[in-house]
Amino acid sequence: TQTAYTAPAGYTTVVLYVHIVNTVETTSAFTLFHKRSSESTEIIKNRDVPPSDAFSPLDGKLILETNDSITISGSEDNKLKMIISLLETANA
Repeated sequence: TQTAYTAPAGYTTVVLYVHIVNTVETTSAFTLFHKRSSESTEIIKNRDVPPSDAFSPLDGKLILETNDSITISGSEDNKLKMIISLLETANA
């Protein structure tokens, strides 16, 4: 499991888009998590991505508070790449 992004101290982050790309010629699966404190919540679990294809696991936006993170776990190492589009806003 790898942490893809952690919201910095004093900021709220809006995750606008997540794109998972399979870069190899075999199917690869992933699980995407939202982590807050010590609790991890699966956003999507064991989703297969066909060879040389992509998948967008979010239907809407995801709000991350300070120190929240997005983590990903893949069925195989170094087979998937992830692109995240986000907007950070400083807390008043």
